[in-house]
Amino acid sequence: MADPASKYFSCTDKERAIFEAGVKLGSIYHQYTGIPINKNNVKFLEMAIEKAVAAQPFVSRVKVTIDRRKVGRLKSTYKYKTLLGDMMDVRLRIQYGTAVVEGRMAWVVSMKYPLMRFKVLRE
Repeated sequence: MADPASKYFSCTDKERAIFEAGVKLGSIYHQYTGIPINKNNVKFLEMAIEKAVAAQPFVSRVKVTIDRRKVGRLKSTYKYKTLLGDMMDVRLRIQYGTAVVEGRMAWVVSMKYPLMRFKVLRE
């Protein structure tokens, strides 16, 4: 696929793939944390996030997993809680030109943080 925005970037295919992975992971975190969730809608929310991300350019694969154990511990009167960073494990694959990058956002217990990171699969 020809990228009409490529003229605005001064980087390698690998660097652009990493950039795209970061944009997509950041958007997932900031768009979906805080959304109401319970055991009845968790699967639908995973699928909705996957479908939304898959519609974006250069995404060849995306998998969203929400920790059902954390969703299941409902103590609220209203039987829902809000989605938090420690509940999500997101993996996506970006292909840009010749480069393929795997991005991941998952909770790192020792950091108490939903760390976003990447692995270059092909330069």
